[in-house]
Amino acid sequence: MTEIELQQLVEKISLDSFSLPFKHQAKFNSRLRSTGGRYHLNDHHLDFNWKMFQEVDEATKVAIIKHELCHYHLHLANKGYRHRDADFKVLLKKRVV
Repeated sequence: MTEIELQQLVEKISLDSFSLPFKHQAKFNSRLRSTGGRYHLNDHHLDFNWKMFQEVDEATKVAIIKHELCHYHLHLANKGYRHRDADFKVLLKKRVV
């Protein structure tokens, strides 16, 4: 998967699953080791673990992207975007499970 394909996939999942556009950058970060993805609060881009994306199935990739999009959309809506926040737990369960 290229970064262009990743960007297109993230944009599609955002519209399909959240009915909201993803307006920032999605890219691979080869330094990620123990996590599938990361949301950056400062510029709102998403990083994904390239090695992990090569090893997992499509359903797992989609779940990782949805997880990071939960952080993204909640933060931009000024709601609880951290793992411990109720808003995050509710949205994650609604969109990913």
